Amino acid sequence: MTAGSGVAQAADNLPPKQPLVQDLETGSKECAAGDRRVYVSGAPVLSAVLYDPEEDNHPAEANLVKGEFEVWWTDADGVEQRLTRTTLEGHSGNPQRWHMPEGSVPPDTVISWRVRANDGKATSPWSSEGDGSVCEFVHDDVNPEKATISSPEYPENVFWVDGVGVYGHFTMDSPSDDVVAYTYGFIGGPYGTARPERPGGPVTIPFLPLDSGPESLTVRAIDRAGRSSGQSSYDFMVKSGRAPVAHWPLADAKGATSADAEAGTDAAAGTGVTFGAPAPARTKLTASATLDGSSHGYLTTDAPAVADPRKSFAVSAWARPADTGRNMTVAGQDAGQAAAFALGLNARGETPDWSFTVGGATVSGGAPETGEWAHLLGVYDAETGKAQLYVNGHEAGTRAGATPTGTAGAFQIGRVRDGNGYHDRWHGELGGVRVHDRVVVPGEAAELAHRDMSLLGHWSLETAPDGASPDANGGAPLTLGPGATIYRVPDGSCEWWLDPDCTPPPQPLAGDGHLALDGKTGHATAEGSVLDTSDSFTISAVVQLADREPERPMTVLSLPGEHTDAFKVRYQPEQHAWQLVMPHRDERGAPETVVARFARADGRDGIGERVAVVYDDATDKVKLYVDGQSGADATAALPNGWRASGPLQIGRARTGDGWGEHLHGDVDEVRAFSGALPDGRIP
Repeated sequence: MTAGSGVAQAADNLPPKQPLVQDLETGSKECAAGDRRVYVSGAPVLSAVLYDPEEDNHPAEANLVKGEFEVWWTDADGVEQRLTRTTLEGHSGNPQRWHMPEGSVPPDTVISWRVRANDGKATSPWSSEGDGSVCEFVHDDVNPEKATISSPEYPENVFWVDGVGVYGHFTMDSPSDDVVAYTYGFIGGPYGTARPERPGGPVTIPFLPLDSGPESLTVRAIDRAGRSSGQSSYDFMVKSGRAPVAHWPLADAKGATSADAEAGTDAAAGTGVTFGAPAPARTKLTASATLDGSSHGYLTTDAPAVADPRKSFAVSAWARPADTGRNMTVAGQDAGQAAAFALGLNARGETPDWSFTVGGATVSGGAPETGEWAHLLGVYDAETGKAQLYVNGHEAGTRAGATPTGTAGAFQIGRVRDGNGYHDRWHGELGGVRVHDRVVVPGEAAELAHRDMSLLGHWSLETAPDGASPDANGGAPLTLGPGATIYRVPDGSCEWWLDPDCTPPPQPLAGDGHLALDGKTGHATAEGSVLDTSDSFTISAVVQLADREPERPMTVLSLPGEHTDAFKVRYQPEQHAWQLVMPHRDERGAPETVVARFARADGRDGIGERVAVVYDDATDKVKLYVDGQSGADATAALPNGWRASGPLQIGRARTGDGWGEHLHGDVDEVRAFSGALPDGRIP
């Protein structure tokens, strides 16, 4: 025969390759034997990737192989049983599978199997030969029994137990000896899988309650075959978080020589401490204490506030630094000649930040500003071994592993100790110092830092007696300038539901009236200090443009300083967007932060748009909302807002030496708040 004929090909055929153990699977589990054999729950599926040498891949025919599977076991009478199966041909390199029929192998019996490849002319060695291995599995047809659940901290159905911020430990244990995992879930999470040290053993998980109220844990036991038990449930009741073990409001009367403790021990004050300073606005504090930064500016107790710093604890305070150029301590606790922990201001880096130090670990974050209040919270979680820092209710920096000392000394406010004595003394105001003997959870951190909202003005713009629309909050009215009128539905207008030929007049944007501006001179002004734009604020309005294709920018809200606006909200037709423009300084030509939100002008064909500005001084963020929606393009960092000195303007903005960007359209429901309204309340 000539080369390339069928006989020559047969003579030149190379046998298939021996299947490798790593290419074999029982179900989705790797081939294993002995103590590592696998357990399967349903009808077994045996799989093998088989190869024929590439040299056999002749152009005239496909490179095909079949799998010859062999399965055997010893039955209850000691007799070996054996099953075989040859699969259909498949391409070299693809898996060949044997879906064994249900009931074809007995349960709770070690089943062995192997495979070899057949290309129609020759067979490979068995996968068990030479350096290969037999694969073993056990068919498990019984579900594990339900798990029992117990907790020493949170006993089941006891009306109410311990509380938020205190870990519970929950032990799950199934009577079945082949359980290798437990899947679990608490209401709202966390959800997870826990594995015992040995099959059939118990496992214990920690759980930190974040909210008070009824709680439930559900558990399923999973055995080696992946079979699941029925669900076990464990119900318990969580109390609110324990009150602080130490609390100094620092709102004592002027001339006091110590700080009264609402909890814990009174703190003696050095002569560099003066009581009666202002408290952070819109908080429950009524006053604060000023520390002068000298060696006499401190408060101290004769006992520790944290009995054992190796256990979970938290320390918090309101702080307003008079200086950010040096290290300063808000609060801490002695540990012999050193400090067990300290909360304060760190000025060692390129820019200052807040810091919490415990057990040799420091967490830093946030941006202290001279003369600005911030709420600080340092938490040590003994369960995780991590220290964390919150600034103004938001976690800052990266959690760090800490190894606290067990030594507990006097609690210090305004200074910290090392081998050379006390240093890093606080200069500025402090208030509301608290110490907890537990974890303070994120929701509580936000609550401790909460500053109330306050409605400063609400102009519904339905009437304007004597040319001024009143403030429903009792403040300054909006005085209407030339080109500004209050629109109301005209008396005697036809009623379309009674007269089909009637063309009804436009309705006000909200209520019974709105402010209509002519786009030339029209505006309205609220005299007095409506907003402090150096602090957190929110302002909103409903606005409708009169033109579908405006030819120039038009401002709906602005608040001026001497030379420019502290902010303005305007429609920019080139971008088809509402813009918020905030100059960084009260100077002409100052750099500006500009954010935008897309919106097409509707030409008074619609219900208008609700625009809102939120400046959060605590997070140094400003957001623009349109119809309740913001986004990345409408959010920016703004570290230092400055205080506007002029009256609130509706319908115009500063341009050069005068006014411009007059709005042609309608405005309604103007509201101004002190404080940053949260996202969920904007719509």
